[in-house]
Amino acid sequence: MKPLPYGAPITLDQARAVMAAAEAEAAAHDWPMVIAIVGSGGQLVMLHALDQAQHGSVPVAQGKAETAVNFRRPGKVFEDAVASGSLGLRLLGMHNLLPLDGGLPLIADGCVIGAIGVSGMQSTQDAQVAAAGAAALAGEPAPATTRRGSRAPGAGR
Repeated sequence: MKPLPYGAPITLDQARAVMAAAEAEAAAHDWPMVIAIVGSGGQLVMLHALDQAQHGSVPVAQGKAETAVNFRRPGKVFEDAVASGSLGLRLLGMHNLLPLDGGLPLIADGCVIGAIGVSGMQSTQDAQVAAAGAAALAGEPAPATTRRGSRAPGAGR
C-alpha cells in the first residue's frame, strides 16, 4: 500500500485544536505529559510540557512526532517490529527513528500535514493522548477513555 502524500504543513489553528484535545485527555487522567506537534516537514510547530512532566520526555515527544511524520506511519509500527526481534532489531541502528508508541501522523484531506508525539507515561498511555489529538484534527470524537486517574495495569509514575 502506497503511503499518503505529504501536504502543506499543519496550520497554527489546527495545531492548537490538536494540542487542546491531547491536553484534555492527559488532564482527564492526571498524566504529566509532554506533547509535541510538528509540521509536514518535521519542524516543531508546538510543544507543551504539562505540569510535573519529566524533563527527559521533551526530546522523546519530539522524536516520536518526527518519526511519525518522516516515515508517515505510527511509531507503534516500529515498536512492534523491534519487539518481534529478528530483522526488526536493525531499526535500533537507525539514528532518525524512535521506535516507540505515542507518535501519530496527522492527516487532513488525505495528506500528512504533520504529526503528534507524546511522552510521559507508558507508551500505550502516550498513544492514547496522541490519538485524542489526532481525532480532533479529523473531526472525530476522542477515543473512549477510562475514568479519571485510572491507569493501565502495571502503570507507575
